[in-house]
Amino acid sequence: MLDKLNTYISDNKKKIIFFIVAMCLSIVVAGSISKFGLLGPFFAIAIAALGTFLVYAFKDPRLAFWAYFAYCFLLGFLVKSFLQIPVGLALEALLLLTWCSILINMDKFNWQNIKNEHILLSLIWFIISFLQILNPYSGSVFAWFNELRFVALNWLLISPLVFLIFNSRADLNRFIVFIFLFSSLACLYGVKQLYLGLTSGEQQWMGMGNEMTHIIKGKLRVFSIYSDAGQFGASQAIMAVISMALLIGPFSFGKKIIIALFTLVFLYGMAISGTRGALFALAAGVSSALFLSKSFKVLLVGVVFCSSSFFILKYTNIGDHIFQVSRLRSALNPEDASFKVRLDNQQKLKAILKDLPFGAGLGMSGMNGTTYNSDKTIANIQPDSYWVKVWVMYGIVGLLIWFALTSYIIGKCSGIVWKIEDPKLRAKMIALTSGTVACFICSYGNEVMNGMPSSIIMFMSWSFVYIAPWLDKKLKPTGSNGNNHT
Repeated sequence: MLDKLNTYISDNKKKIIFFIVAMCLSIVVAGSISKFGLLGPFFAIAIAALGTFLVYAFKDPRLAFWAYFAYCFLLGFLVKSFLQIPVGLALEALLLLTWCSILINMDKFNWQNIKNEHILLSLIWFIISFLQILNPYSGSVFAWFNELRFVALNWLLISPLVFLIFNSRADLNRFIVFIFLFSSLACLYGVKQLYLGLTSGEQQWMGMGNEMTHIIKGKLRVFSIYSDAGQFGASQAIMAVISMALLIGPFSFGKKIIIALFTLVFLYGMAISGTRGALFALAAGVSSALFLSKSFKVLLVGVVFCSSSFFILKYTNIGDHIFQVSRLRSALNPEDASFKVRLDNQQKLKAILKDLPFGAGLGMSGMNGTTYNSDKTIANIQPDSYWVKVWVMYGIVGLLIWFALTSYIIGKCSGIVWKIEDPKLRAKMIALTSGTVACFICSYGNEVMNGMPSSIIMFMSWSFVYIAPWLDKKLKPTGSNGNNHT
């Protein structure tokens, strides 16, 4: 009898599993209907979808990470839509899920790949940041931890992923397509905000004091699905740099048309954000791309174009009746009132920090400072710049270390790009390196490097450039007969 039962179970395993799952789902649906009414089935479907996602995510960490990456883009929108719910916690949950999946499947990955400078530098910066908990001037431990997540922990956890699970040319292409599509969708949503208006959640967020920085001369500074207009504008400028750099590459005419259309979308998104610092991101990124291209003709044309654009903004009144143009023009005005306020704040911070060579500690500047350490004078002075924020939190010593680490990585990436032989791969690496230069420079005017999704794009771009020599070798003949290609 038992032998027959075992034989039946082995022969009909799939049918039995399907029957058990169907019964469980039926019980869940029935119970949820009795508890929540007609909304019950939706809860049941959501639970089933979540369970399916978790099963596949534990099998393949890539799935968990792509969900995390998409969430990075949507976080600002979700925060404004659910103001009373800590939706940001799901961000860490998805990243934790990614790493849990990696550790469960650790035998599938080559852990020797993470022995490189990029990972080492991210670890050094994390240790420096972690030790800021010992800073005698610092305040709330919660503010310290909340700041640690963004200034150091994300870099440490994101940078190894490319070396472990995204180390193929196909992964590089997916990454570029992903950021192009999500960034263009963000621009389209920004157009919706500009012409059709804000949602009730976004209007409520504006009413919490944010209208002071997002309504200028009666015009909306579009923030799209990001945390604020500064992050949206900077991100669009960074993407415009990446797309323009790709236009220099040896791609087909059809692909260049598509890239050119993306470029126009990103430039428009940058303009409607009213973010003046994005102009400098554009200039720095494009200059970097032109230099790395090693083409004198392209460099000359780019210099003439950029110089002409800045001349028009600086010395003419062309387009002044257009809000977006006048807003960008004010970035070149040293007498601008906003610029003077920034300088005044820096002088106040300088007076306080003169006796704090290691800074005031994490969470003592920006949003975490005003939220958790409002009793400290320094926490109530807005940095208006990520560079200044690093100076406040880490002091002049930490600022110099951070600046040196970032500059070294950008320099290293530039050196790697310079030696890549495959022209298409080289064009993509020029684009990513130039995008990180734009992000770094733009962070002087806004907290770009410390926000989503710009920070994640930057960390992954650095890692992709670091593995470029591997990808370059894989594109060449391998083996003795010279006819093996990957």
